[in-house]
Amino acid sequence: MATLDAFGLVCEDMAESVRFYRLLGLDIADGAESEQHVDIELGGGVRLMLDTVELIESFSKWEPVAGGHRMSLAFRCVDPAGVDRTHAAVVDAGYTSLAAPFDAFWGQRYATVADPDGNPVDLYATL
Repeated sequence: MATLDAFGLVCEDMAESVRFYRLLGLDIADGAESEQHVDIELGGGVRLMLDTVELIESFSKWEPVAGGHRMSLAFRCVDPAGVDRTHAAVVDAGYTSLAAPFDAFWGQRYATVADPDGNPVDLYATL
């Protein structure tokens, strides 16, 4: 039996990916911007791994997904106003909004931004 303990993202530009995920509050070691692989402890024994395209191509046949994304990440904010603040901070830093904050019918304040590689990242809080 296997245990899921990490999620991996392939990054075109490690420095931009590190900058983006730091904006969302992840604790990423200084100097990670120049690495080809970065492990980010998320808690509960789970990690987010960032790898450069060059590193992945050094041992695997890799091609970006065509026609859309296959996964997204979701970040819980402290409260509904936190969704608005986080969305604004990410957009003000030059990243793309995919969905402006809104009150969703399922009882959450919700928004979506794109990371530097176009992966959707959801921001949410319970209403």
